[in-house]
Amino acid sequence: MSRTRITATAIGLAGALAASQAQAQSASSSEQEIALLKQQLKLLEQKLDKLQNQTAANTAAAAKARAEAKAEAKAEARSEAKAVVANANAAIPVKGPAPASGVVVTMPNNRPTICTADQANCVAITSRLHWDVGGYDYRPNTAATVPQKLDSGQNVRRARIGVTGKFFNDWNFALVYDFGGSSDGFGGTAPGSLPGGGVSGVENAYLSYTGLKPFGGRMAIEAGIMDLPYTMDEATSSNDIMFMERASPGVIATNIAAGDFRSAAGTRWYNDQLWIGGYVTGPSTGAIHSASSAAPAGTSEQYGAVARVAGNPISGKDYSVHIGANAQWLIQPPRNLIANTQTLTLSDRPELRLDPTTLVSTGAMANVSGAQVYSVEAAATYGPLIVQGEYFWYNVDRTANTGVPLVGAPSLKFQGGYAQAGYVLTGEGRTYNAANAAYHGVKPAHPFSLDGGGWGAWEIAGRFSTIDLNDQLATVTGVAGGRQTVYTLALNWYVNGNVRFMLDYLHGTVSRQASPVSTADVGSKFDAVAMRTQFAF
Repeated sequence: MSRTRITATAIGLAGALAASQAQAQSASSSEQEIALLKQQLKLLEQKLDKLQNQTAANTAAAAKARAEAKAEAKAEARSEAKAVVANANAAIPVKGPAPASGVVVTMPNNRPTICTADQANCVAITSRLHWDVGGYDYRPNTAATVPQKLDSGQNVRRARIGVTGKFFNDWNFALVYDFGGSSDGFGGTAPGSLPGGGVSGVENAYLSYTGLKPFGGRMAIEAGIMDLPYTMDEATSSNDIMFMERASPGVIATNIAAGDFRSAAGTRWYNDQLWIGGYVTGPSTGAIHSASSAAPAGTSEQYGAVARVAGNPISGKDYSVHIGANAQWLIQPPRNLIANTQTLTLSDRPELRLDPTTLVSTGAMANVSGAQVYSVEAAATYGPLIVQGEYFWYNVDRTANTGVPLVGAPSLKFQGGYAQAGYVLTGEGRTYNAANAAYHGVKPAHPFSLDGGGWGAWEIAGRFSTIDLNDQLATVTGVAGGRQTVYTLALNWYVNGNVRFMLDYLHGTVSRQASPVSTADVGSKFDAVAMRTQFAF
């Protein structure tokens, strides 16, 4: 091969090799540039992320700062407002916090009662209303009978309201006024009379101490105007008696030196089986006690005493037996200081008080120096059944020397009693009241309610009573007060523990002669129907 060709070939190969190296160097340079660009891009992305994170953090911090600033501003505003209010209140006097209440208000048997928290001091409002309506079929035996008729109509027999309570557990009190008796007596212009016939309405005004408890029992020492628990019928509340009126023999006895509205002082001791009590008594409230009055006549005050022993020796879950005895003494009868007379009258209405007229009466017995009444009582219960009775013997001494005729007349003796029974058709019974040695009333197990379906308690009862105010007939020293016999039937509806309706039917006979020495008939017969509406708490 020629040198020229070889040379050209070598030059071509060298050119190709140079071109190839140049191409290789160019490719390597491009790759380096790409790698560098990627690295720069990555750095830019990191810077971008960092900037974004920093921006978000700055935004959150700014928001937090704004919120804290706002909250701080509100707190500062509230603080300033409180300071303003406090400064304003500082100028106004205010009471301290109210102490805890020490008063407890209750309604036992619907009687409003306020007590201290320890129950040591209490005061309660008490009230009762007995409103009677009815009529008589009165039949005088002759034209000489007095009265010739009886008035039918209505009578607010009792309308009492007052307070009862205790101080320091042991001091008990009562103050009760009776607005009733709208036709219990003769009102008008007669000396000593007041409109409506009442003399005074103070029925209870007494203080009783019960802190002593000797011999395992309970004791009450009391004085004031009170209802003495003398005789069983009188010891039973008028809210709980089976008939509208108590039997005449007991009423006549208690009117001598006991009964309602009576001033008295005494004591009673009792436990669950035995009751013993004794009281000295004075006049009833409103009695004349003026030594110089001429109209009405000045009258000295009377004095007397009563004693009673009673008990419940036999008792069980649904049965009991009660027995007792009573004594009463009129020690000093009232004396009329104008006429210089000393009298006593025994009388009663015919066991109903729509008309105040008495049908049996001794009249004013003159020269009375004293009187005594002795009685026995008994009762028993068995489930819804109760039987009860009392008998009385009265003795009137007439030995006072007043200058009035019949000086030194012999004593007078009268007697009377009653027997009664009741049966509760709905099954309730009467529980024993040891504090008074008598029985409580009927409490309906299912009070009347149109919604609840209860019908209350229903009771039927019957009574026979007799009183004989005749003695020494056919002599000028005798008394012809008459003999009264009354049969009574009753239907009682106990609506609930506070409301009762009573329906009574009475059939009575009065045997009486014109005077102790005249047998002229001045007696009478009567039938009567009456109803009582009663509430009490």
